[in-house]
Amino acid sequence: MKIIGIIPARYASTRFPGKPLVEINGKTMISRVYGQAMLAQLDKVVVATDDERIYTHIHEIGGEAVITSSTHTNGTERCCEVLDRLEEEFDVAINIQGDEPYIHPEQILQLAGLFENEEVQIGTLIKTIIDPADLSNPDSIKKVVVDQNMDAVYFSRSPIPFLQGVEPDKWLEHCTYYKHIGIYGYRSHVLREIVKLAPSPLEKAESLEQLRWLENGYKIRTGVTGHESPSVDVPEDLDQFKGMD
Repeated sequence: MKIIGIIPARYASTRFPGKPLVEINGKTMISRVYGQAMLAQLDKVVVATDDERIYTHIHEIGGEAVITSSTHTNGTERCCEVLDRLEEEFDVAINIQGDEPYIHPEQILQLAGLFENEEVQIGTLIKTIIDPADLSNPDSIKKVVVDQNMDAVYFSRSPIPFLQGVEPDKWLEHCTYYKHIGIYGYRSHVLREIVKLAPSPLEKAESLEQLRWLENGYKIRTGVTGHESPSVDVPEDLDQFKGMD
């Protein structure tokens, strides 16, 4: 099974323009993500970008990058273009977030391992929620419920499930809740199928792309991780990395 890791990286971020090239403890963010992804020892790691500055920088550090269209609406579409552009064929593509400079290689490997089961179409990671603030956060923390096979049933910005008759501040004492870790893997043929799907009603309601896939009958297998990698959305998020190597 051949697996490619693809790191989508846009320069024109609305909340933080130029984010991939910002310096974090002496290295650019995108170079840190690339280096961590390489530690997972996949068959190939590629940065997918629509910006010549990012493309040139990756090649300067000895990495591989592909210039993709500037019209893509999300990283999923950018990953699919990379698959179509490369001469090599890969069985699985892993979409690695370009704004998590200290992503754990173990997470990438765990996600790749889900595809040892031939029935898995799409994979992602989840983590047990232990902080009540995470349960009630509708912005950065997306919740997910799974079935007995660890396939996702639903993703939401709201706490799910709702516990009837239990005060919300006690919910974590009575039920296991999961947060979504935003890294995805796809069978290559599945990735090429899902990018052709139109936005769905649930996706529009929650502004969560993965609901489009569920609404169209695709299965998303989850793996529970103990790791969580802090991300960068706005310049203020850089403070959390001070002192890290």
